[in-house]
Amino acid sequence: MQLIRNIKKIENIKSPITTIGNFDGVHIGHQQVLKAVKKRAQKLNLPSIVYTFEPHPLKVVAPHKGLLLLTTPEEKIKLIKASGIDYLILAKFTKEFASQHPKKFVANILVKQLRAKEIWVGHDYAFGKGRAGTIEYLRKLGKEFGFKVNVTPAYKRRGAIVSSSKIRKYLIEGKVKEAAVFLGRPYTLSGKIVRGRNIGKHLGFPTANIAVHNELIPKDGIYAVHVLLGTKTYKGAANIGFAPTFHTKKRAVEVHIIGFKKNIYGRKIKIEFIERLRGEKVFKSVSELAVQIRKDVEQIKRIFK
Repeated sequence: MQLIRNIKKIENIKSPITTIGNFDGVHIGHQQVLKAVKKRAQKLNLPSIVYTFEPHPLKVVAPHKGLLLLTTPEEKIKLIKASGIDYLILAKFTKEFASQHPKKFVANILVKQLRAKEIWVGHDYAFGKGRAGTIEYLRKLGKEFGFKVNVTPAYKRRGAIVSSSKIRKYLIEGKVKEAAVFLGRPYTLSGKIVRGRNIGKHLGFPTANIAVHNELIPKDGIYAVHVLLGTKTYKGAANIGFAPTFHTKKRAVEVHIIGFKKNIYGRKIKIEFIERLRGEKVFKSVSELAVQIRKDVEQIKRIFK
């Protein structure tokens, strides 16, 4: 897959099959669109293109909403690449870009620069200033400029429409198993291991404190996780929160890697959320907390059996 950040550098791409969207999370609904675009492009012996934005449009037009993204830019690129798409265009989204009329976007980008043969969009797609560019308007422009518009139907799982906003809601509520169903994989956090509060070490359960790259951190609590470190995967117990027993004020993400004792400060780490055990609790004593952690670890071992 070729990554393009400057659309003006596109040369000699013949009548691509193109899909447009934000693709935050690259969930199973997105994956169906990517699969359809790739299949169509192969059938016609044409290149496939994903046209998406950086940053996410809501970060520019409605920063007050505080949108938390499911994937980092690097993760999104990696996931789209895995789908087998030929070209990924990361268009810079600005207020000026957001203010343009839908027809101008179609004429200048989709027709003049991309020379798209077909445009594939999701069932709820809208574009241009104030999202005035509806699917029906896009179809009208397709007839005017000579490209075909394909709309993928809403993708459902367990009776609910799969969407990035629904996945965000699940994660904020700590429902990581439900989020994984919609994502098609466990939700992950990644980052660098830094020195933390050393609380776990004093309790007999040393933890790796993670400086997280992701925006959306699941609800506070204890989780069963897979820990990806280098080329190896371990079982772990992750804690998200403020360690209320110790009255700390800074939210942290820490993970105890079961049966692991090496010094890994400075290493890159990724954790996959498998199941939420419980919320954070205030314990009367440190020894009472240690007993609970031991119970949590034993429960996690059973989950992974």
